[in-house]
Amino acid sequence: MDIANHLAVIDQLCDREFPAEHGRTDVGTGGPGYLIAELQTSGDFYEDDGTERQETEEQYEADRDALGERLAERWGPVDAFSLSSTFERAMEGEDVDEPWATLASHVPDVHLWKAPTGRWVALGVSQWDDELPFQLLAVVTSVDPP
Repeated sequence: MDIANHLAVIDQLCDREFPAEHGRTDVGTGGPGYLIAELQTSGDFYEDDGTERQETEEQYEADRDALGERLAERWGPVDAFSLSSTFERAMEGEDVDEPWATLASHVPDVHLWKAPTGRWVALGVSQWDDELPFQLLAVVTSVDPP
């Protein structure tokens, strides 16, 4: 993991304008009020017995925590925030604002800070399905957490 590069990406997202429409960006995805950077992406797990997947998940969580330590030095203690109830509410038909609705479907929890710019910064480990890659995501948004 390249912490310096990841911090530079997060800094850029904190200063960047949000896209007017939902879609791909140079570092991930974005839309009105948010940007999501895909900082790291693992390989897939189609041929795995579960061991490699478990080790990769643990490594991505450790990488998130290490990056989070640097952000905590800047912005104070982390707020660990579960997205499970957000996911449940979205599945029950509640209108949940982006980026939180989509994140809740593949990121179980985030580490969260309020940056001096007034934007929320979140780090999370994503995996859409057991066979698919893990991703270390950085989210910058003006939308308050649900």
